[in-house]
Amino acid sequence: MKAATERKILRWVHLLLSIPIIGYIYGPVAEIPRAAFATRWVFVPIVVLSGLWMWQRHRLRKLEPKKPSQAKYQRERTS
Repeated sequence: MKAATERKILRWVHLLLSIPIIGYIYGPVAEIPRAAFATRWVFVPIVVLSGLWMWQRHRLRKLEPKKPSQAKYQRERTS
């Protein structure tokens, strides 16, 4: 997946799942048990994780092991 596509998807997920959180704070969502449960235990963690991923993505990508380049792999196979 391209980096730009990933950013767009994460941004929209982050924004759309923030709407129920705003409803929980300012509206009657806190009084509806199922909606309150979903907001607290599903939407908030997803929004937090997507925000952290967008913020610290570059640092987390540095920790990934590097894939060997295709040319190097081909040289090792033929040797």
